[in-house]
Amino acid sequence: MKKIVALALLIAVAVCAFYGYNQIHKKDKVGEKSLSYYGSVEIRRVNLSFRVGGRIAEILAEEGEPLTKGQVFARLDRAPLDVEVAAAQAARDQAAATLERAENGPRKQEIEEARALVEEYRATLALAEAELERNQGLIGKNAVSRSLYDASLSQRDVAKARLARAEATVDLLVEGTRREDVEAARAALAQAEAALEKAKIAASDSELVSPNDGILLTRVVEPGAMTTAGQTVATLSVRDVVWVYVFIEEPDLGKVAPGTPVEIRADFSDRVYNGHIGYVSPEAEFTPKTVETPNLRTNLVYRARVVVENPDQELRQGAPVDVKISVGSNSNRAEESEDSGE
Repeated sequence: MKKIVALALLIAVAVCAFYGYNQIHKKDKVGEKSLSYYGSVEIRRVNLSFRVGGRIAEILAEEGEPLTKGQVFARLDRAPLDVEVAAAQAARDQAAATLERAENGPRKQEIEEARALVEEYRATLALAEAELERNQGLIGKNAVSRSLYDASLSQRDVAKARLARAEATVDLLVEGTRREDVEAARAALAQAEAALEKAKIAASDSELVSPNDGILLTRVVEPGAMTTAGQTVATLSVRDVVWVYVFIEEPDLGKVAPGTPVEIRADFSDRVYNGHIGYVSPEAEFTPKTVETPNLRTNLVYRARVVVENPDQELRQGAPVDVKISVGSNSNRAEESEDSGE
């Protein structure tokens, strides 16, 4: 009789252990229509920073305050950036004037002035040649010195060179600006305009705006501090993207696919949140890949990300939740891409 009682107690303990195991893993074995897992809420965070450096003039939101997409919540001191815009504008105007002058070519008055200078040099050359001719007749009679003759010869050569240069200048003015010079002036203007646009963008970047609706989690710096481009100024918690991470056991892996609908319940609320499996990791965790015995294979788990379709402000970072996966009616929304939040 004692043996029968002991055997009955042993069977009862085994049944209780099996029931407890199932409760720990939260699996609904009835018809294999659903699987239950524990998970935690994950909310996307964004580190916000300026694209330019400078001194922070003001921060318009406190930690915990809601921000809307496009809302300005921090500003830099614009004075240095405005000076750079003014300098770039002046350089652009100068380049535009240079291009206009190159395209228009010399004025009529400039050409006439160059021609008058040619006539002046031509008269000077005639006078120098006459003086040289007179000295050539006198030097044969020893009536002038050799140095005076050499001086008149030099004056003739100088006058001839000046006349040639003046005539070349007239030819260049009449021909107009070379095409290469016009293209160079046009390229200089394009470069100046690009520099001006860059300065304007930098000035507009003195305002930091929220990229999404969310909650301001932290203020890393305060007004008066100097910041560099890319340095984190604040951290934003994005509202419209909420995930729940669960770990799928290896035997259930074939029943769960991207798009599988789920129900999410939290301890702090009676509300049921709808969602779907967005991603299942291709790599196992917890058990080393080199262990391949039949018993240890069942301990493998795969991280899955559940996309919450109707989140609210009650779902907070790290909150524990229960996730019920409907394996009997897989709607297979796997075509929804990872870019849409999955």
